[in-house]
Amino acid sequence: MNAVADPARCIPILASLDLDESYRFYVDRLGFQGARYGEYLIVKRDDMEMHFWLTKDRIFPEHTSCYIRGGQVPALYAEYKARGVERLSDFVIRPWDMKEFYIHDPHGNLLRFGCAPQEIAENG
Repeated sequence: MNAVADPARCIPILASLDLDESYRFYVDRLGFQGARYGEYLIVKRDDMEMHFWLTKDRIFPEHTSCYIRGGQVPALYAEYKARGVERLSDFVIRPWDMKEFYIHDPHGNLLRFGCAPQEIAENG
């Protein structure tokens, strides 16, 4: 197979009850950069990117999640813990052999951050 210069990526599109509040949370608390396009929000940090659409129905964000995986995860946990990010879980090894931590955003979207424990040992 040939290497692709711009490989396809998956980008979650999550629901927000208030795009301004989502913007402030992801930019001010989690260190993303963001841009608003009417009733649509895009936030980016390094290779992470998430999109948000506006809804009035809590059922959407309260039943949605996004998984973020990679070697940057331990550093993100340390940063978010130092920042005092609300609703930050412990960073522990789960039964499926991934070391993970979780954050719920202000509207209930679950952000699951994880990496394989051996990746931490190899890189750190």
